Amino acid sequence: MELVVFDVKGKETSKKVNLNDEIFAITPNTHAIYLDVKQYLANQRQGTHKSKERAEISGSTVKIKRQKGTGTARAGSIKSPIFRGGGRVFGPRPRNYGFKLNTKLKQLARKSALAIKAGKEAINVVEDLQLDAPKTKSMVQMTKSFGVEGKRVLYVTADIDKNVYLSSRNLQNVQVVNVNDLATYDIMKASAVFFSESSVEGLDKLFKL
Repeated sequence: MELVVFDVKGKETSKKVNLNDEIFAITPNTHAIYLDVKQYLANQRQGTHKSKERAEISGSTVKIKRQKGTGTARAGSIKSPIFRGGGRVFGPRPRNYGFKLNTKLKQLARKSALAIKAGKEAINVVEDLQLDAPKTKSMVQMTKSFGVEGKRVLYVTADIDKNVYLSSRNLQNVQVVNVNDLATYDIMKASAVFFSESSVEGLDKLFKL
C-alpha cells in the first residue's frame, strides 16, 4: 500500500511511503477489536466503589421490638437493610475490572483497526512536525489544512516530542501518541489518523514484522 507524503500545510510532496500490507491490508477481525477495546475501557475503571453492609453500619444491636404480637413483620436489628439507614444488601466492593488478553490477539486488534481506517482512506502520512516551542496554532493549522478541524484526530510520532505534545494538549479533539503506545481504542475513536514520516518505520517493529 503506497501513500503520498504530505507536508504540514496539506500539500502533496514528491515523496511516497509504502505501508506494510500485513498491517493495513488484512481482513479486519472485529471481535478482536471488541475484546481489546473492552479491556482498555475496563482498565480505566478505578473500581474504588464501596457501600456499607449491615455488619459495617454503626447502630444498636438491641432487638428493636418483641417477636410476636405487633401485627407487623419480626425485626431483630435497626441495621437491617429493610430500614432506612440500614446496611445495603450485596453492595459494591472495591475490585479490579481488568482482565488479560494474549499479545497476538492485541496485535491483531490493532492491525484490524488500522486496516479499517485504511479502507476508509482515513490514514495519512505527513512530514515530521518540527517545532522550536509549543505552538497550538501550528497544530490547528494542520487540522484545517487537511479538512479535519473539529473532528477527532490521532497524530502518531516516532519519538516523544514534548513540543508537539504540548501544542496539542489544549485541543480537545487532537491526540498525540508515540507509535509504541498506539492503542486500538485510540485508532477506532479517531476520524483521521496521521503518521509522521519517521513513525512509519516503527510500525514494523511494533508488530514484529
